[in-house]
Amino acid sequence: MEVYVRKGDSLWFYSQLFNVPLTLIIQSNPNISPTQLIIGQRILIPGYETITYRVRQNDTLWKIATNHNVSLDALISANMEIHATNLQIGQEIIIPSRVTTMIVADPSNYTYTKMIQDINRLINIYPFIRKNTIGRSVLGKELIELQIGNGNKQVHVNGSFHANEWITTPIIIQFINHYVLSVTNSQPIRGLYMLPFITGTLLSVVPMVNPDGVDLVIDGASAAGSYQDEVVSINNNNLDFSNWKANIRGVDLNNQYPAKWEIEAARKPSTPESRDFPGYQPLTEPESVAMAELTGIRNYTRANALHTQGEVIYWGYENLEPSEAETIVNEYARVSGYKPVRFIDSYAGFKDWFIQVYRRPAYTIELGTGVNPLPIAQFNEIYEETLGIMLANLYL
Repeated sequence: MEVYVRKGDSLWFYSQLFNVPLTLIIQSNPNISPTQLIIGQRILIPGYETITYRVRQNDTLWKIATNHNVSLDALISANMEIHATNLQIGQEIIIPSRVTTMIVADPSNYTYTKMIQDINRLINIYPFIRKNTIGRSVLGKELIELQIGNGNKQVHVNGSFHANEWITTPIIIQFINHYVLSVTNSQPIRGLYMLPFITGTLLSVVPMVNPDGVDLVIDGASAAGSYQDEVVSINNNNLDFSNWKANIRGVDLNNQYPAKWEIEAARKPSTPESRDFPGYQPLTEPESVAMAELTGIRNYTRANALHTQGEVIYWGYENLEPSEAETIVNEYARVSGYKPVRFIDSYAGFKDWFIQVYRRPAYTIELGTGVNPLPIAQFNEIYEETLGIMLANLYL
């Protein structure tokens, strides 16, 4: 929501007026000097939407404010051109409306378009969420990173490396919604007040690493664009793509990293497939390259890759993981009920590469149980299991 600076206003005044933490207002307006506000300047207030109201006969600003449960000051600050003594019948008035409920409501068939719509609405209401484009998919879709907070500790979460594991994306987006709703309304999540994490931790998420593949699984061959003939051929002319894990070129993005890649290449398919083909060499695909480059310019304390299924957490690689990795995975296990597994005969994954290169903790977290793609009926149960991990990622 936008308000307009009047004489004597300050960001602290807006924090008190709208009952929003000052740090969130500052982070929502990164290009504004808090000590040099200019009359008429636009300020973004997080946690609010607006309602348009048309003035009726005998209305006054005080009456409008009272009827809509907002202060007169808040009403005036949202209406730069308003004249309190000269309201006109039919005149439009902007009413500030605090957001107190979740806006991400439908996790089913969670395509790239659906994700972008939810992200845009979240950023509109919570402008302290920062959106970065880290690259583009084979079909040209923006690969999105969202950031929340500005602390020195940086933690990362990603989802949908594998196309038919797309349920991981709405899990991440719902957590983002839950987080920002909690912090703007000073409501705890599982007893934790979230504001300290905004100032102490930078959370980075890439909610959909493989958007082309996700859309293929959900919408079918027509989503493949110029690759339609290729994906149908790779899929043995089967138009059911529910088993597809790869990107649109038939490369498994989580077998693309130079961490014993040659072992996977020797025992996995040697040409494009719906799953498991590691590419003709490491890091050939724009999606896997974007994740590697993003990691290289950040300073992640730890990285978490959400996959499905199995309710296990893989946390080791070649004994290169640091000692604190076990402490963290044990906490993840405690809050989720998932089983920690240190080693598995699998290589070339994002988690493996991160541990190998950075010698920091990284986890492949397999959400839920069943057959991929997991049924959306499991969503709420999976979210509750994952929520503990997402919170632990912030507080550890």
